[in-house]
Amino acid sequence: MNYVLIYITAANRPAARRLGAALLRERLIACSNLVGPIEAHYWWQGKMESAHEWLLLAKTRASLAAQVIARVKALHSYQTPCVVALPLTAGNPAFLKWIGQETRPPLRKLSPGRARRAGRTG
Repeated sequence: MNYVLIYITAANRPAARRLGAALLRERLIACSNLVGPIEAHYWWQGKMESAHEWLLLAKTRASLAAQVIARVKALHSYQTPCVVALPLTAGNPAFLKWIGQETRPPLRKLSPGRARRAGRTG
């Protein structure tokens, strides 16, 4: 199994906490770390900007990275949030195994026909 570190910035500590908690509840990540405040300098709409932000570092399976990114985009207050996945090329085997054990992809939605056969209607 392959693993990634998801790097996410947020406007403030409560926002970073909410993002991390949502991803944890949904089992999209095994753990998160909050770091901050950090100083950010960037281009936005043609101007150089600066801000203080909080950094959320999340550990998950590579196979869940796209779902984590989509969920962060849906929950985030920024129009264009920073959320990137960095591959973990090595690490403590027991820790990496733990990431795999603590993350699970959400249930897939069944097509209407399959849902009826499975006894589900919603």
